[in-house]
Amino acid sequence: MPIVCEYRPPQPGTTSTLSLDEKSQFQLLGNGIQRPKGKTVSYHSNPIVEAQHFGPHHPMKPWRLTLTNKIVLAYGMHHAMDMYLSRPATREELTDFHSEDYVDFLKSVTDAGQPLLPNKETGLYAHNMGDDCPFFDGLFDYCSLYSGASLDAARKLTNNQSDIAINWSGGLHHAKKSEASGFCYINDIVLAILQLLLHYPRVLYIDIDVHHGDGVEQAFWSTDRVMTVSFHKYDKAIFFPGTGGVDEVGPPENTNSGAHHSLNVPLHDGIDDESYVTLFKEIIGPCVERYNPSAIVLQCGADSLGGDRLGCFNLNIKAHGECVRFVKSFNTPLLVLGGGGYTARNVARLWAHETSVCLDTEVSNTLPQDMPFLSHFPEGTLYPDLSKGGRFTNQNPLQYLRGLVQSAKEQLRYLEHSPSVQMKYMPPDLHVVRREVEDDVREIREKEARNGLGGRSRRDKEREWEPEGRGTPSIGR
Repeated sequence: MPIVCEYRPPQPGTTSTLSLDEKSQFQLLGNGIQRPKGKTVSYHSNPIVEAQHFGPHHPMKPWRLTLTNKIVLAYGMHHAMDMYLSRPATREELTDFHSEDYVDFLKSVTDAGQPLLPNKETGLYAHNMGDDCPFFDGLFDYCSLYSGASLDAARKLTNNQSDIAINWSGGLHHAKKSEASGFCYINDIVLAILQLLLHYPRVLYIDIDVHHGDGVEQAFWSTDRVMTVSFHKYDKAIFFPGTGGVDEVGPPENTNSGAHHSLNVPLHDGIDDESYVTLFKEIIGPCVERYNPSAIVLQCGADSLGGDRLGCFNLNIKAHGECVRFVKSFNTPLLVLGGGGYTARNVARLWAHETSVCLDTEVSNTLPQDMPFLSHFPEGTLYPDLSKGGRFTNQNPLQYLRGLVQSAKEQLRYLEHSPSVQMKYMPPDLHVVRREVEDDVREIREKEARNGLGGRSRRDKEREWEPEGRGTPSIGR
């Protein structure tokens, strides 16, 4: 029997390796999944991110992304999207926002492979690393890959290759310019928004994580080109990060362009589906109408679901997804990102559902029986009741919620309607081109210095070859 057989086309009645597999075909037919008409959805992921491990007792589990992708694939949703394997962000891309010494630190501790030790005098770790943000093997790969996915997703929007771009590994909104914070090392959201601003005049950032999106708000504190809106649990004394009060609206000086461009919606424990969805629509609707964003970034933190390990709301999956549906209805270029979420099976359920929302399709409540890791979903359903027997009662009376809506509308009155921005065409990677040109100029100057031409002006050098009698005429001549 020959070891290498000559290829023959599939015979009638056999399954071609180039066709959809039977399981996916069954799900496609059963759920009616097809590419959404009139729009393109792209999905960005990398399995290396899923394999990272913060530690056995740390609540952040990147493995939740594996569960999410398995549900998406099991329902056959991948056939209705453009699927992209994300590449790592470069050092130059990461330093568009983060300081060079911080990015170099993250890479150096990963390359060294040595345990991170605190400062002997202060007992603190460098760049706020520690229990919340531990050092682990593969840390820099993890950071660069989830950031690269968000950057690629943003570029798909600016290049008109996608109308909706999804990266569930992104949305890490707490990271600051020079330090890690709240399980977040690199702020991929800020990097993606900076990419969008090369093409779009105004970007609206919406955050529905249970924690305040403080890192993104701080990054764009002094500009009117980005408006941030965050719905979150607020308790300055005991709930991380302790920021996001209703009075935090941007710089206090009205002359600062960023004044009134940070809108915070502080909530108490136990808010339910109806209250949350109504509040969300009554605030986001006027924000979009007034600010008129050219693109929207939506952070879909899953820790606002009921029963989350670190959360304190009572939301169900479809209510959370209704927020995505409402934002999508504005037909504005949309970047959809992940975020918090610490009960892995519910995180996966939510993000799979919100993927279907982006695709304008409905999927069955019963999870596909041939799905890998089905045993991790004991109910066998996509939409279990997460508010049933909740740990928190609703501490958000109707009067309080009405006050939040009124406060938001009062703040929006201070905003200039559709603030204008002078835009010039900029190539998507102009910062790279600029740095290459600067390096070339530096090399030329060093070469001139070695040849004895340094210190002389460009005009002095031009005079050496200027023909006699052809000097520049004076204004009075």
